Amino acid sequence: MAAEAAPAPVRLADADVEARLARIDDLLETLQSAPGPTVRGAVEAVRLLTEVYGEALARVLEHADAPMRRRMAEDELLEHLLVLHAVHPDPVEVRAARAVERLRPAVRASGGDVEFAAVDGEVARVRVRTGGGCGAGCGGGGADVAGAVREAVLAAAPELSDVEAVPEQPAGRPAPAFVPLEALARRGPDVSGVREAG
Repeated sequence: MAAEAAPAPVRLADADVEARLARIDDLLETLQSAPGPTVRGAVEAVRLLTEVYGEALARVLEHADAPMRRRMAEDELLEHLLVLHAVHPDPVEVRAARAVERLRPAVRASGGDVEFAAVDGEVARVRVRTGGGCGAGCGGGGADVAGAVREAVLAAAPELSDVEAVPEQPAGRPAPAFVPLEALARRGPDVSGVREAG
């Protein structure tokens, strides 16, 4: 008699992962607000399990070759887990720049643009131009874009304390030299933060 094959694991679509993460947040918030030793034990069990998973993820990363580490770092779900467990292989500048680049197509589709400028201490600096040609300080759509950029950058690089909009270069002044994302990736890790320029 032939052995039955194990059922294929059920994979989750990105939307299903996001829904589960939101539900976990809700459940943990509810648990943490409830009194009693059983609840404290449940919260501690979740914390310990999370630590063990973080260690397992770090070990997988140690055993992965460079191309596999790159694919792991660029996968949105794995990137968040690597950041959560403080084992992400990329420096803060690379993660912040990647977060901005992920938003760029949507911002450009609305007639604007967004560009990573730099990390200065604990602050990321980002150029934001809305469809009307004004920067992040124009209000309305500019505020929405700046808020989305801030949220994305701080999620990718929680070591940063802030994200600041950098004014566009005035006409006639040369723009700073373009620094390819790959060049930032070759630099050593720098976990300093980013702030918004005023």
